[in-house]
Amino acid sequence: MVDKGMNILVVDDYATMRRIIKNLLKQLGFSNIEEAENGQHALEVIKGGQKFGLIISDWNMEPMTGIELLKNVRANDNTKGIPFIMVTAESKTENVIEAKKAGVNNYIVKPFNAETLKQKMTSVIGPF
Repeated sequence: MVDKGMNILVVDDYATMRRIIKNLLKQLGFSNIEEAENGQHALEVIKGGQKFGLIISDWNMEPMTGIELLKNVRANDNTKGIPFIMVTAESKTENVIEAKKAGVNNYIVKPFNAETLKQKMTSVIGPF
């Protein structure tokens, strides 16, 4: 069983979207949720030494996109194994392929609900 006490990092440039994802995670029983407003900030948080069991990141952000964050996470020996779910409003096939090549574990297209989030998380981290 998945430890619901694990740390989850939610990365999105919109505070509203971070709050929505955080609330959905709380509905699913997770409480240790960190936030970052872009990929650059997320990397700083990750380098701060906290261990994360999951990263949920938006794709379209400035100055560092979710795909750039994913590539940075996968390139680092300490973080390359962290499950990573990409969230985007775009369902373009080429985006999905690019994310898969970069090592994403799963992909969620906005808008989504708690059930969709749970299904995607279960496929990545196991049942909870």
